[in-house]
Amino acid sequence: MQSLLVVEDETDIAELLRRVFSKEGWNVGVANTGLAALSAVRREPPDLIVLDWMLPELSGIEVLKEIRRHPDTRMVPVIMLTARHDEIDRVLGLELGADDYVTKPFNHLELMARVKAVLRRLDMPAPTSRAPSFQSGDLEVDFAKQEARLRGERLDLTPTEYKLLYHLVRNAGHVLSHGTLLAKVWGREYVDEVDYIRVYIRRLRDKLDDPPDAPRYIRTERGLGYRFITPG
Repeated sequence: MQSLLVVEDETDIAELLRRVFSKEGWNVGVANTGLAALSAVRREPPDLIVLDWMLPELSGIEVLKEIRRHPDTRMVPVIMLTARHDEIDRVLGLELGADDYVTKPFNHLELMARVKAVLRRLDMPAPTSRAPSFQSGDLEVDFAKQEARLRGERLDLTPTEYKLLYHLVRNAGHVLSHGTLLAKVWGREYVDEVDYIRVYIRRLRDKLDDPPDAPRYIRTERGLGYRFITPG
């Protein structure tokens, strides 16, 4: 049984989510403060966290930062709940490692759909019969092991970051539009969420040591999308 931690200080919302996810077969825990959330996560990391932005004692963003710092929890998917409508706040959550966000007020079916989409992204692309790996300069992507190495060192990529890199290198030399990448990596319901692709491209470039003004791997094709530079 998959485990879910709901971090929400509004009792009625927390109880609603507990009931809804329990009916779906989840083992649901609830924490109503940021400190209680960190204690629960450190005690037993859940399979997924639904995390409210505004919390007493410690904000959701601070909780997210702590979760991403710890090696035992940094890969746990996190969906943030926020009453904030400012695009900057949403981008900040993604930049700090949130996998998705849902804006309050929300329909529980919308949240459930987002949860299913996040879990789909945890499934790595299946290796194909084509070349078992891809090499470009100091970067190697091993499709069989589903990992990437830079200068021989394994990159610490999240499942979403690996999927994004996978689709870019599988189409090296070709421009992939924002919509195409969003559909392939996040799902068709995300094709208009351009913030997601921008944030994750930036995160991937940071890990590849690939500055956008002098790219060796990922080139921005303005107004079109992104192209993985063909080796040589």
